[in-house]
Amino acid sequence: MKTLLFVAIGGAVGASGRYAVGMLATHFAPSGYPWGTFAVNVAGSFALGVLAALMALTWSPSPELRAFLVVGLLGGFTTFSAFSLDVVLLAERGRLGLAAIYLVGTVIMSVGGLFAGLRLTRMVLA
Repeated sequence: MKTLLFVAIGGAVGASGRYAVGMLATHFAPSGYPWGTFAVNVAGSFALGVLAALMALTWSPSPELRAFLVVGLLGGFTTFSAFSLDVVLLAERGRLGLAAIYLVGTVIMSVGGLFAGLRLTRMVLA
């Protein structure tokens, strides 16, 4: 039950952060491209890479803190479902090229972000 509470709190913080990034992206880059979702998925992937490297190499957080950070905070911050909806909405609006760029770009950049987070953290800690 304690772990569930940690996940719930982390999820609330992460989802709030995702909403804030979305609002900022809409305000500063109102192009119709889902920059907010793109940004949180890439940043969240990078952060997960950092955490994974830290937890593998130098840091052993409690199961509750690990659940708070990975499942709650980053799970609430990044969002595959919103990403999927953004792709479908772009496609339904006839913006197939933009939908394809967003789909491929998000996947490549998010996986790249996770890899970069792992690599950077390992380099700093080595």
